[in-house]
Amino acid sequence: MTITAAVDGSALHNPGPAGWCWYIDDSCWAAGGWKEGTNNRGELTALAELLRATAHIPDEPLFVLCDSQYVINSVTKWMPGWKRKGWKKRDGKPVLNVDILQDIDQLLVGRNIHLEWVKGHSGHDMNEAADQRARAAATAYQKGTAVPEGPGFGGAGSRGQTNAAQANAAPTKTTSAAPISEPKAPKTATFEQEGLFDLAADTTVAPEDAAKEALTVFRRAAHRAEQGNARALKALLNDALGADLPVPDGLSDAEHELRVEGTTATAQFTTDGWVGLAVWDLSQAVGKATGSARLLGWNVGRS
Repeated sequence: MTITAAVDGSALHNPGPAGWCWYIDDSCWAAGGWKEGTNNRGELTALAELLRATAHIPDEPLFVLCDSQYVINSVTKWMPGWKRKGWKKRDGKPVLNVDILQDIDQLLVGRNIHLEWVKGHSGHDMNEAADQRARAAATAYQKGTAVPEGPGFGGAGSRGQTNAAQANAAPTKTTSAAPISEPKAPKTATFEQEGLFDLAADTTVAPEDAAKEALTVFRRAAHRAEQGNARALKALLNDALGADLPVPDGLSDAEHELRVEGTTATAQFTTDGWVGLAVWDLSQAVGKATGSARLLGWNVGRS
């Protein structure tokens, strides 16, 4: 089952009191922060902590909504070159936030993750929820109050931050709580393993596979909406043509016909009483180790 999550970071004055958050729903999220940090460190840490919190279920695909082009480009475009150059940029200067980036690189091993850019502060429910919680954490560090850490994954409490984050974090009232026993990460995510971009295997994505993944994500989001949680579905539909059209109950189980032409995929859904059509742009997912399809349009009518 695909896990849909949003990640976000916040910094007051940037740099200043900072926070991070990953968010799946109101009963499954975590947040933290520092007395002094940047927005980019918050964004990166949110992704790292989401990967860490789900490390015990590495076979579950992750569909991550992120409003930071810096994070997406760092993970999908720039990291391989940085690693080849010893974590240095083209001009020879050290890469910023290298500690968290190296952590993410290790946590990505063996994971199936798709990053989807969303415009911040534009009404995406899940993005807004993550942003509010990251800002609340930053505000708590600014005021010296207890940080709202969230229930974590499966209600087990929030994960600890990355080593670097812990070193910079200020003590709060919540740090005296009894330690929480977390499931150990699988071997594919331990630091003894090679990083994601050291893998010799071909990790590129074929158009057909990208289309199937997009279809799965859409069906899962529709199923969650049928159960009363429409956040993921709204996020997928937000920028698509026909976003205001209804997605009828039963889509997750409806018969479908999936077609792929170049980097465009279409799926026609049919069930009693209605027909639906979804169209995706696969260009950001095809031929890449990390990326995701974008829902371009949705239409539905009576059959």
